[in-house]
Amino acid sequence: MGEAIDSKHEYILRHPTRALAALSVAWKIALFATVANCPGLGYDTSTTLLIPPATALSTPSSAVWNWIRWDAIYFVRVAERGYLFEQEWAWGYGYTRLLSHVSSAFVQSGPVSISAIAICGVVLSHVAHFLSVLVLHALTKSLFGYDTQSQRAFCLISAALHVISPAGAFLSAPYGESIFSLLNLTGFYLYSSALISESAGRRGRRDTHFLLAGIAFAVATTVRGNGILSGCLFAYDAIQGALQLLRQGISVDLIRRTGFVVLGGMTVALGSIIPQFIAFTEYCGGSTRRPWCEQLLPSIYGWVQAHYWNVGFLKYWTVSNLPLFILAAPMLVIMLYSSFVTPTGRIGPYPPSRVIDHVHVTQSALARLAIAQGILAFMALTTFHVQIINRIASGYPLWYWCLSSLALEHSKSSGSRTFAVAVQGMAMYALIQAVLFGSFLPPA
Repeated sequence: MGEAIDSKHEYILRHPTRALAALSVAWKIALFATVANCPGLGYDTSTTLLIPPATALSTPSSAVWNWIRWDAIYFVRVAERGYLFEQEWAWGYGYTRLLSHVSSAFVQSGPVSISAIAICGVVLSHVAHFLSVLVLHALTKSLFGYDTQSQRAFCLISAALHVISPAGAFLSAPYGESIFSLLNLTGFYLYSSALISESAGRRGRRDTHFLLAGIAFAVATTVRGNGILSGCLFAYDAIQGALQLLRQGISVDLIRRTGFVVLGGMTVALGSIIPQFIAFTEYCGGSTRRPWCEQLLPSIYGWVQAHYWNVGFLKYWTVSNLPLFILAAPMLVIMLYSSFVTPTGRIGPYPPSRVIDHVHVTQSALARLAIAQGILAFMALTTFHVQIINRIASGYPLWYWCLSSLALEHSKSSGSRTFAVAVQGMAMYALIQAVLFGSFLPPA
């Protein structure tokens, strides 16, 4: 029996894409069946405002409408007819435009129906989520190695955790989470590739990957505003370059490297600036100007979040929101913990890569990722609607790696037990969340 189990595990490790595909299909079927069979619309019937009159809610084809809940209502409506109201600019410009263009590509003539957009959004989220699972596997492989069985298991477990992420239904519904996850993880992969190329003396590949990473993060920022936090990686490198210049003096390669780092960082900023500029030209060019137009750095996104949703430092810290802090607590703890323990080198498989230079690159890359993740967790705790951390955390790899490290602690039963509890908790939360989502019940 033991040999059969070992053989089975070995097969899975040799074919990670097949294993991840099988897990993804099984998990998506479970979520889809849960959401599609929810008993009703819950306390909010807003979805019915979008449903075409000829569509019967009792027909099998209407199951897709159970995915149009909460922000998905705005996403599909904006994708259909563009931004009409100021508050709609809270929903990522990049995602609504992508959803609109992809939906139009499948319509031969005439306007795109809201039903087609809804179906396209669900399909797009499913595909993007699976692709982001594969990108996470590739990112883990590039940083931690793939030589030993322990390393291969670490890569597979990390990607599998992304499949059953607490984001749950939000990675399948017409939301920006799955697209953001794909773009942000791709950006991290490209950025880490730049560091690896540099350690190998490939300066051309390094510079190209810095620029491509900036583009990926910029597009991710148009989908979700927190994508701008990935610009911290470039800021970190720019500061390092300045310090190196003070210590060692000027050099051609240092100027070249710093130039591409700054260019990549500026590219990330464009992901926020361009949508804001489009909104500024629409709302701030006439005689009737909105209050945010007069700000030193006018931002419709910041204004909408603060004015319509009361987002701000400690504004969410009320007694009535205490249950939401409790729901977010496990994710906040693991994100903050993994960000702080990264410098100790306690994240990753054992033994690490045999190449000493690669170990240094890995630790250097993890330190940069820890900054972005730590800032996100801190902002969720103090400024955002805290419960959304359970879904926006899906695009950050460090906490997956922290849990995967626990899974490989064979000699420490407490570590493996913690991992088992974490996985069970994630799966239970995602399934319960699917019921609440499909029934239009909070938390969103």
